[in-house]
Amino acid sequence: MGTTLAALVLRLFFFFHFPAVTDDSHIYANFATNWLQHGVYGQTPVGQPEKQIVPTDTRLPGYPAFLAGIFWLFGAGNFKAVMLTQILIDLATCLVVADLARRTVSERAARIAFMLAALCPFLADYAAAVLTETLEIFFTALALDCAAAALNRMYAARAEGRGEVRAEVRAELGALDQTCRKLWAATGAAIAACILLRPDGGILLAAVALYLAILAWRHRVDRMADILVAAIIVVLVALAPLAPWTIRNFRTLHHFQPLAPRYANETDELVARGFNRWVKTWIADYASVEEIYWNVPGDKIDPEKLPSRAMDNLAQRDETLAVIADYNQSQDMTPELDARLGNLAADRIRAHPVRYYVVLPVLRVADMWLRPRTEILPPDVRWWEFNDDTKQSVIAVGFGLLNLAYMAAALLALIRAQARGQACTPSGIRWAGLLISFLLLRSAFLGTLENPEPRYTLECYPAVILLTATLVSEWRLRPASRNL
Repeated sequence: MGTTLAALVLRLFFFFHFPAVTDDSHIYANFATNWLQHGVYGQTPVGQPEKQIVPTDTRLPGYPAFLAGIFWLFGAGNFKAVMLTQILIDLATCLVVADLARRTVSERAARIAFMLAALCPFLADYAAAVLTETLEIFFTALALDCAAAALNRMYAARAEGRGEVRAEVRAELGALDQTCRKLWAATGAAIAACILLRPDGGILLAAVALYLAILAWRHRVDRMADILVAAIIVVLVALAPLAPWTIRNFRTLHHFQPLAPRYANETDELVARGFNRWVKTWIADYASVEEIYWNVPGDKIDPEKLPSRAMDNLAQRDETLAVIADYNQSQDMTPELDARLGNLAADRIRAHPVRYYVVLPVLRVADMWLRPRTEILPPDVRWWEFNDDTKQSVIAVGFGLLNLAYMAAALLALIRAQARGQACTPSGIRWAGLLISFLLLRSAFLGTLENPEPRYTLECYPAVILLTATLVSEWRLRPASRNL
C-alpha cells in the first residue's frame, strides 16, 4: 500500500509541476475531436477551424480513439482528464510488470519489480504527457505478461506429461488447451493495441513470432505443431484490427496503407528524403533532433549547431553551408534544396559506408538508451555543457545516473542468466529469449531512424525493470543462502 501511494504521489507531482502538451498532442486531439463531433477521422487545417475536415491516415487511430473516449466523458480538449486517466493506466502497468516478474522469475522479484516500476520517474513523467507512450508501455507489458502465462502453461503441461501419469493423460496434457489459446489470443490483442497506437508496435509482434519460431525449431519433434498454432493465433489476432483501417484508407483515400506513412505525411505532401538521408549521415544524439531536425521546415538551421562530423572536407563544408543559407532565406524545403542535400548525403555515404551503416546507428541507439530521460522536463538538451542553473544540471545528472543503473543492472542480469541457464536457480529468468528478442529487434529498428529520441526505448522498460528486479532479488537471496 505504501509503494502504491508513493507511485501515485510521484505521478501527481509530474501532473502538477510538469504537464506536457506538445504539438503532437494537439494533432491527436484534433483527430479525436473531429471524429467525436463530426464522425470524420481527419484533421482541420491549422489555424482554420472553419475549413472542412480533411480525412487522412497520417496517424493510426489508437490514441485518437482513447482521447475521443476521454473527451466524450469529460469534454473536448480536457487534457487534464487525459493525464489523470493515464496515471491510472501507468499504475496498472506497475501491476502488470510485477505479474510478469512473478511468472518469469519469482514472487520476490515480483515485489521488487512493482517497487521499481512504481518509483520509476521515466514512466511517471510520461503519464503526465498527452502522448502515446503510457498506453504503448502498458500494452507492451500486457502482451509480454500474457505470452509468459501462455508459455508457462504449455511448459507445465509438458513437464507434467513427462511425469508418472497414464499415457492417455500424457497426450492430453501435451495439447494446446483452450485456456492456452485464449492467452495467446490475449497476447495478440495487446500487440494489436500497440500497433494501433504506433506503427513500431509491430516490432513486438515480430519478437514474439521470432521467439515462437525458435521454440518450434527446438521442439520440432514433439511440440512443433502446438507452437505453430500459437504463433498463428497471435499473428491473426494482432493483425485483424488493421483490416478495417486498411479498407477505410483504400475507400476514402484511394490508396493501400495498412499502417501510417513513415513520415506522417499526406499523399500530396513533399517528403524531404534528401534532407532525412543527409541528417542520417551525421546525426547521433537527441540534441541535434531538437536543434536541427525538428526545425525543418518552418525554422532556420543554425550551422553553428552542426557537429564537426557533418562536414568531411572544405568543399563539402562550402556546399553544406550554401544549402543551409539558401534554405534559411525562406525556411521552406523545396525539391531543389532537398535534391542538393540528397547529393551531399550520397557523396558522404560513398566515402564512409561503415560510418553510415554501422557506426552512426550504434551511436544513435546508445544515445537513446543512455542519455538522461529529461526530454520533456526543464533541463537543457545539452546537459553535459552544464549551462543550466545548478538545480537543473543536478536533475539531468541524477536522471542520467539512475537510467544508467537500470541499464547496467538489466544487462548484468541477462549475462548471469545466460551464463548459468535460464531457470536453474530460484532467481532464473524463464523465457529470457523472448525479452532478448524484443530488446534486440527494437534496438536494431531504432538505429535506422534519423531522429534518436530517448522516448522510443521506453516500451522496453517493462523488460528492463523485470531484469533489474531479477538481479536485486538475487542479491537479497544471497545472505539467506550463506546462513543455511
